Amino acid sequence: MAATPHFLSSFRYGDALTVVGISVCTALVCEAISWVLIYRTASYKTLRSSIDKASKKLESMKATSSASSSSSSSSSSSSAAAAPSAALLRRPAKSKKMDRVESSLKESSRDLSLFKFKSGAVVALVLVVVFALLNSLFEGKAVAKLPFTPFGLVMKMSHRGLRGSDATDCSMAFLYFLCSISIRTNLQKFLGFSPPRGATGGLFPMPDPKMN
Repeated sequence: MAATPHFLSSFRYGDALTVVGISVCTALVCEAISWVLIYRTASYKTLRSSIDKASKKLESMKATSSASSSSSSSSSSSSAAAAPSAALLRRPAKSKKMDRVESSLKESSRDLSLFKFKSGAVVALVLVVVFALLNSLFEGKAVAKLPFTPFGLVMKMSHRGLRGSDATDCSMAFLYFLCSISIRTNLQKFLGFSPPRGATGGLFPMPDPKMN
């Protein structure tokens, strides 16, 4: 069985540092792959720009609609018997325009998710290879100590594949999982590759209740 590199083996937390270091390098490689296949292309930049513009426009329309609703309600309370104001008559048109912008935003978000999907297979292959490497290095070995005693599902994950009954022992798989969900997300924010603010629909957006 392979062991921890010699320059880290003398450290108390050498195994944990090895897992974290490999996780950081893996995140960098995955983002480099995504940059080559996605982020540098003109199609991605166009989709991202359209999502940003549509998101800002939708937020502005919602803010204007709420402001006009509050003003019209105050005016209607002072003159209840008066005819409907022009703002009330324009409300259906504004609502239709807002629906069109929202539909365009959902379509652009779905197209962006489909566009990013092509790099998913390559990134997944890299993650599988790295996990297999780490598993061969630290199979059945605790790489860190948890500062608390886990319970239930957390304990099953953190103590998976380890010998002994010390619940505070942390397996490589659990530490690698924590690193994977934290390092790459923050790295994307740092590099400016995080998803656009309005891209929340994904490949399978929630059904629109207005369509029911």
